[in-house]
Amino acid sequence: MMKFKPNQTRTYDGEGFKRRAACLCFKNENEDEVLLVSSSRHPDQWIVPGGGMEPEEEPCGAAVREVYEEAGVKGKLGRLLGVFEHNQDRKHRTYVYVLTVTETLEDWEDSVNIGRKRKWFNIDEAIRVLQSHKPVHAEYLHRLTATCNPTCSSTCCGPTNGNTWVFPMTDDNAPDYVNSTTGDR
Repeated sequence: MMKFKPNQTRTYDGEGFKRRAACLCFKNENEDEVLLVSSSRHPDQWIVPGGGMEPEEEPCGAAVREVYEEAGVKGKLGRLLGVFEHNQDRKHRTYVYVLTVTETLEDWEDSVNIGRKRKWFNIDEAIRVLQSHKPVHAEYLHRLTATCNPTCSSTCCGPTNGNTWVFPMTDDNAPDYVNSTTGDR
């Protein structure tokens, strides 16, 4: 069954990219277990919870709303891991945050409406299951491991594949554009 939101308005930025937000949801601040949800299009595959931003919605608000709807969790929103662009099939620009889960709902919107499931994975296992179906989602976790640990500065740049542009945030919160293929700034 596919997810359908009757009042959903897709929003795009000035460069024609669909505006999206997502969270890597962790069981605790050690960031060693991440929550993935089943895909609405391919229920046997796992994805990072996230989705389109609504008009006038800030990326952090969209990220929190999406994980509540798709994964049925609430938590403490942490750092912006980066902004990822995906160009192969669709033009998406996704703001990816870190969230430490503090509350897990028994039943949530997508579990009731479309039968979505959720499961905890260690980081290596999550990368493996994401790599085959959603390699750009696996890239989020590669980025996480490249930034060392939760106390590491978010200005680190890790290795990425050729499909993704990473925009790590600098200390003054201005985007620092990095070409993921060459590492050039």
